Amino acid sequence: MKISTKGRYGLRIMTDIASNSAEECVPLKEIAEREHLSEKYLEQIINLLVKSELVRSVRGAKGGYHLTKSADDITVEDILIATEGSLAPVACAQDSDCCEGYCDCVTSFIWTEIYDAVIGVVSKITLSDLVKRNLKVNKKTELECKK
Repeated sequence: MKISTKGRYGLRIMTDIASNSAEECVPLKEIAEREHLSEKYLEQIINLLVKSELVRSVRGAKGGYHLTKSADDITVEDILIATEGSLAPVACAQDSDCCEGYCDCVTSFIWTEIYDAVIGVVSKITLSDLVKRNLKVNKKTELECKK
């Protein structure tokens, strides 16, 4: 399984919003500038996050995006499913009914175990965890730059 740029950038967008939305909405233009990403491409990804009800869009002079719930209540799994769809390496790992030969397939257990392992990791890591990790990384980078 390979996570596309939509999934990777979705995590960065959500981390940025969670890190910068204390009182006000976060404009997509600011996210694009901070993350050094194309605003046009981020528009596509933010639409997926809005559709999944992880963020809400606010129009107007002080408009932008903000989380619909606490960063503690949003998991990496939520974000990746919103941006990637299924995280299963093959369809039968998530839905054994999709394949007639699932029960007789010698490899089906491999796909199920991979899927379960991935979900086991991404369901435990919250957006809040990413924000905390981002702060540590930024502090470390600042210290290294001052040397």
